[in-house]
Amino acid sequence: MEASEIGEANVVKPAENTFSSPSENACLYDRQLNMETPLSPLDFARRACRLYGDPEATAASIRDGWFHSADAAVVHPDGYIEIRDRWKDVIISGGENISSVEVEGSLLRHPAIQESAVVGMPHEKWGETPHAFIVLKPWAETTPEILRQFCRDHLAHFKVPHEFQFLTELPKTATGKIQKYILRGGKANLE
Repeated sequence: MEASEIGEANVVKPAENTFSSPSENACLYDRQLNMETPLSPLDFARRACRLYGDPEATAASIRDGWFHSADAAVVHPDGYIEIRDRWKDVIISGGENISSVEVEGSLLRHPAIQESAVVGMPHEKWGETPHAFIVLKPWAETTPEILRQFCRDHLAHFKVPHEFQFLTELPKTATGKIQKYILRGGKANLE
């Protein structure tokens, strides 16, 4: 199974991690078929994991002895496991699954962009559409129209963000993780 290029991605080499093969202590699990399978995209599951300090969430995440991380992942032919996105961050627009990580990776290739975050926002016709939150480099200037064309040149048409919002900084946790739930809350949460 070959994965498309998605920009910055988390790739695990089995030989460099705590497990030696995906089937030994990690697997990909088909959420719809409710079984372990080589199809894609899949739920990444590992044995002997837990959510720190949250026994209830840990219990809800363990099924048949496997901890389901809520990551969407694929296994490459050479054995690499690539974490594509978090399931909660996958945008479903008109029946198409859009990886927020893929769109963010494409945006980060633009020379004016320092940081980006993409979330799904409600849309009357499509269910959800991608919306991009952008932090520009200090010297940079660009417009939503330029970014929209850049995305059209690098992504499938349905993955192109419908809106681009420029921010001075993205909301983050103390450890630097982008707080997408704040971005999903709209402009009122950002001011």
